[in-house]
Amino acid sequence: MANNFEYYAPTKVVFGKGAEQQVGRLVKEAGGTKVLIHYGGKSAVRSGLIDCMKAELDKAEIPYVELGGVVPNPLLSKVYEGIELCRAEGADFILAVGGGSVIDSSKAIAYGLANEGDVWDLYEHTKTAAACRPVGVVLTIAAAGSETSNSSVITNEENGKKRSYNDDIARPKFAIMNPEFTMTLPDYQTQSGCTDMMMHTMERYFTNGGNMEITDSIAEGLLRTVKKNAVILHQDPENYEARAEVMWAGSLAHNGLTGCGNDGGDFSSHMLEHEMGGMFNVTHGAGLAAIWGSWARYVYKDCLHRFVRYAVNVMEVEHTGNDEETALKGIEAMEEFYRSIGMPVNMRELGIEPTDEQIHEMAVRCAVACGGKKGSAKVLYEEDMEKIYRMAR
Repeated sequence: MANNFEYYAPTKVVFGKGAEQQVGRLVKEAGGTKVLIHYGGKSAVRSGLIDCMKAELDKAEIPYVELGGVVPNPLLSKVYEGIELCRAEGADFILAVGGGSVIDSSKAIAYGLANEGDVWDLYEHTKTAAACRPVGVVLTIAAAGSETSNSSVITNEENGKKRSYNDDIARPKFAIMNPEFTMTLPDYQTQSGCTDMMMHTMERYFTNGGNMEITDSIAEGLLRTVKKNAVILHQDPENYEARAEVMWAGSLAHNGLTGCGNDGGDFSSHMLEHEMGGMFNVTHGAGLAAIWGSWARYVYKDCLHRFVRYAVNVMEVEHTGNDEETALKGIEAMEEFYRSIGMPVNMRELGIEPTDEQIHEMAVRCAVACGGKKGSAKVLYEEDMEKIYRMAR
């Protein structure tokens, strides 16, 4: 049975070739008077995109300052630096030029500017945001869906905690998406992004808390589309049509659409990966691929009908007449797909070898971050989390 739901997707999307030329108009529409251009590494500068943003803002007579240096698994120290810079310079609009890490860092800066006290308190869930400065996005990596979502994930490097904070007030005012910007990404990064957007959909798909046929159909279509185009991009990274399909799918996967009518989703795999990312600084999508198969084998019997449907409708496995056998074949097919695009299916393939003590610590931290339990396909507690980590080694 379908659950009641609210669907809120206020971000204006400007999609296609040349979309970046509208950034000045969009900032003005959103009320920005001075911009912080926030970005990651040297590639954004080397590609000329940062200079392009500056030129467009100059045309619109909008002053700006800039702050680069965001890393994958964005750091709290950079957020603090951005808050201090914006306050010193009077910037009131954050323009994220990059992927999920840059966007998440931008949202955190926007929270910090608009609220008293330490912004990390929001991510520890000891405080609630009262407001958020406006954020705009020029997307360069199709992956996290943060360009249209309400979520932000930050790593506190002092204690190794990786925490999320979700609030609709942080949804970007606009997202500029030109698929051409993603063509120079390394294949590993492209495929990690495809894995992340598929997982955002799968987290909402594998539930025991109500479903809608139309939502399921959207989710399954999205998953099949990403699966198909990830393989194309593995062989032909400059394929514009495949880049466009994947870029739009990333936004639809995490703006709430594929969760309408269910109980909000499972998200255990994400929480398990967050602790791996916090401890070992692994690429998020690759970490998800490394943990998913073990999670799936641990929970599938408690959510058998969904795993069977997934196997048949997404992985195109023929139903054998035995539900358990079909579900397991679907999980195996998913792992084969991961390997076909260069993604790991366990921690060893991911390149990490956690000790027993580290696995226990990740499980403890994960349980704490989840408030003691997490899951919809199967509710997991600390001991379950530790078992899944051990299975994934």
